[in-house]
Amino acid sequence: MKLIYNVQDKPKFGQLIVFAIQQLLAIMAATLVVPIITNGSVAEAIGKGEIAWEFTREMSPAAALFGAGVGTLVYLLFTKFRSPVFLGSSFAFLGSMAAAFAGAVSMAAGYLGLVIGAVMAGLVYVVIAIAVKFAGVGWLNKLMPPVVIGPTVAIIGLSLAGNAVGDLQAGEVMKNVTQQVISNGAIVEQTVPVQVANVFVCILIGLVTLAVTMVCATYGKKMARLIPFIIGILAGYAVAAICTVIGNAAGIDALKVIDFGYFSALVEGGVGVKTFLALPKFTFLTAFGAFGELNGAYIGTIAAAYVPVAFVVFAEHVADHKNISSIIEKDLLEDPGLHRTLLGDGIGSMAGAFFGGCPNTTYGESVGCVAITGNASVVTIIAAAVGAILISFITPFVAFVDSIPPCVMGGVCMALYGFIAVSGLKMVQKVNLEQNKNLFVVSVILIAGIGGLALNFGSVTITSIATALILGILTNLLLNKAKEN
Repeated sequence: MKLIYNVQDKPKFGQLIVFAIQQLLAIMAATLVVPIITNGSVAEAIGKGEIAWEFTREMSPAAALFGAGVGTLVYLLFTKFRSPVFLGSSFAFLGSMAAAFAGAVSMAAGYLGLVIGAVMAGLVYVVIAIAVKFAGVGWLNKLMPPVVIGPTVAIIGLSLAGNAVGDLQAGEVMKNVTQQVISNGAIVEQTVPVQVANVFVCILIGLVTLAVTMVCATYGKKMARLIPFIIGILAGYAVAAICTVIGNAAGIDALKVIDFGYFSALVEGGVGVKTFLALPKFTFLTAFGAFGELNGAYIGTIAAAYVPVAFVVFAEHVADHKNISSIIEKDLLEDPGLHRTLLGDGIGSMAGAFFGGCPNTTYGESVGCVAITGNASVVTIIAAAVGAILISFITPFVAFVDSIPPCVMGGVCMALYGFIAVSGLKMVQKVNLEQNKNLFVVSVILIAGIGGLALNFGSVTITSIATALILGILTNLLLNKAKEN
């Protein structure tokens, strides 16, 4: 689609604030959930007796949001404000972060491990950036031509389809249910949380969100067309809120979709400053007291957990930038240059982890938002980054985002992830699929990616996207080499 705001365009101030909030809503759920998942992984490890110290603090989602904002500003600075991409918490480093805690002798040492690991991963990007600066990107374009990068971008969206559909069926209100399960040949009782909302109610709410988003993006006038996600999310949230209020009043569990406990937690113990403002639990505040607990073995553990993953994420970095390049019709790997995007991503990731513990990466949700709205203004990304920093202190807004039920975000993500996939398929349009060598390359990448072919090497996981890309590169090299012979 034709861009309404190009990279260097500057929307009016009032519009800019709304556009920034839309970018935040697009990336916020994923950014906040990474530290939550890590908390769960650490708690599970403690329960198994794998960690000796007591789990007394949690990684802060608000701090992760702050770190994402800082990391994005660093990225934009290194890319000369020419790349309209937001950085958010990376899912690829979940295993690495859990390993940093698991190998630590204390919680403070675990937090320090997060910072050291992010620095190591960021240095990988710095080294690659230096190599690219001297060698150029011609080799990369030969290694990853459209026949390789197109289907890879497509599977970035398609591989997330299960997440969107899963969220579409989920509500936020949970209750504990005791179930009988077989463990070691014996029947034991186990308490597990299950949602109380009816699946079909959740799907209906998600589809309302999707429908409103699509109608606004397609037929909306002026602002409505530029902020379809905000309107869609608010419409879905309103329907979910009505269902939940009726469910609470009538005692119908099937209609209870939103957990309003996020808001009631703000006034526990009375209304005070913390009801409205709170300082996030920054990683460095805990980490800096643990330098005396470091040892060579622990540092080696961190390096083994983080460095290989950085090479994997590099492949996804290239795919994301090829995707956004196709949307804005300007090759970002040439201008501002891959070396600059790598430096921005790597050093931005270090900065993000310093505050929030989570290494950052370019977000497909942000790219999808640009594609659907036609708003590629870097000023919007700057405003979103500043907004992320400010909002991390505002507890009611964080509570509101936390309370958005999965089904609402699932409806939005059906469009977001779909647009990412379509962007990749548009690249494949330029490829001659009448040639068997091209057909095989595309086939291998799509099947490996959609099939979820991930490779695990201890604490290191090569994601299905990276695996598919590697197989695609090898297939392309093999068939082109055979043709030359």
